[in-house]
Amino acid sequence: MNRDPVRLGRRTFLQGSSVVLAASSAAAVPSFASEQRSGLQFALVTDLHYADKPAAGSRFYRETLGKLQEAGQRFEQDKPDFLVELGDLIDAADAVETELSYLQTINQAFSAICPDRHYVLGNHCVDMLTKPEFLGGVKQAESYYSFDRAGVHFVVLDACFRSDGKPYGRKNSVWTDANVPAEELKWLAADLAATDKQVIVFAHQRLDVSNNHGVKNNAQVRKLLEDSGKVLAVFQGHSHHNDLNDIGGIHYCTLVAMVEGSGESSNGYSLVNVSDSGDIQLTGFRKQQNYRWMNHR
Repeated sequence: MNRDPVRLGRRTFLQGSSVVLAASSAAAVPSFASEQRSGLQFALVTDLHYADKPAAGSRFYRETLGKLQEAGQRFEQDKPDFLVELGDLIDAADAVETELSYLQTINQAFSAICPDRHYVLGNHCVDMLTKPEFLGGVKQAESYYSFDRAGVHFVVLDACFRSDGKPYGRKNSVWTDANVPAEELKWLAADLAATDKQVIVFAHQRLDVSNNHGVKNNAQVRKLLEDSGKVLAVFQGHSHHNDLNDIGGIHYCTLVAMVEGSGESSNGYSLVNVSDSGDIQLTGFRKQQNYRWMNHR
């Protein structure tokens, strides 16, 4: 099922020739996205963890609304083709009604930013809520699916399953036990085989590490991505910090969490440009780093 994303030229991006710029404030970051552009542009945010509750440690749950407003103002200037939220839109709650109220509040602000929106399920999104409850709240039909935009194929993955294949929900899971189940792997293989476009993948839990933040069977997922010969990059969240790994010719880019830290300088969000020639440029704002990957095919 084209359960509806974009793909590039071929996966010959060279990390050695990539330009990696230090993170800085939104005002100071060069706005590559504002340059005259061709191809495709999309916006990314992750790990908002919105909740109407006091801060805990480094997480300032209520401040997410203001940080999202800033990101929305930036995106309004650049008018991305679509917007992706890479998981943990809300934080966990002890009651269904409470968690649904968090979702309603943050999604009202989020949905006002861009009409073409995509939600990746994070473990906190389905801590108390079931997947149908979360998806119903954001009006998204599926938790994993694909779509095409401007000649690129995009894949949204869902790793919120326990090792026994049971979906997360109603406090039935441990966040360190994230898996892509057999049925989804089968779908992914067929989806990649069916497209003639280059591919970009969106995930919440990480596909490039074997620690607690990684999908437990991510080696299986990576093999499917590599064997397709079509995947350019994977954008993911979950571990809350900037990171970048190049595995099997695919860039695995982990984005900074919006919830971390107090004040506008602690924000983080991104615009990604995919050129007609297959180059990818990620423009990061506030704490999000910038990256540029050149397509040398």
